[in-house]
Amino acid sequence: MDAEAPVARTAGPPHGHVFCSEKWRSSDLIRGLRGGGVKILFENELGVVDFLLPNKSSVLYVSECDIIAGNGYKRKLVRYRNTSSSFQELVLVEKSRISEQYFAAVQSFVVLDLGLALLPVSGQTGASQLITHIVLSESQENPFRRRSACCLFEPLVMAVVQKVPGVGKVRARALLHSFSSIQQLCNATVAELAPIVGKACAQRIHSFFHQHMVTGS
Repeated sequence: MDAEAPVARTAGPPHGHVFCSEKWRSSDLIRGLRGGGVKILFENELGVVDFLLPNKSSVLYVSECDIIAGNGYKRKLVRYRNTSSSFQELVLVEKSRISEQYFAAVQSFVVLDLGLALLPVSGQTGASQLITHIVLSESQENPFRRRSACCLFEPLVMAVVQKVPGVGKVRARALLHSFSSIQQLCNATVAELAPIVGKACAQRIHSFFHQHMVTGS
């Protein structure tokens, strides 16, 4: 069988657990998950996927090394997007001083070309904290699939929205009242954003998610 074949599982791990690709066994990310109280179940048959979470999310981790090594990570992302499963696909991308110059292009490819949710992390420690938050959340529902505005004010989702330049807690709440998912916010036009946050902030938000159009990258 191909080592990166599509995920065959149709059910996630029990609450408080993570299915994890064997390649992560000795990593700082795994040590961080264990330190946060997450139980690890190692698997050899996850294919291209790195982690499966109990809220039916799958995670692919794109490291700084992946980004600066060339376009190989794009092929992995395409295979990940094409996996035939019912899991919500999340992409964690390392954003460091070294990889920052490539980040806009990575973001454009993940969000706009593939239609996946991208979450920037500072490294494996940041990734372990984010995954721990998802796994140990009181609710086992996937926060990226919820439609009720009040449910969208999870700390995780709020933190993601506030990574957009010029968007603080108040504007993040206003945006989440109007857009039911991170993906809808990514695809919003300036005209759709302006009535919520004002024209100047709307332009900044739109540019953040469409930097390849602004910079020509």
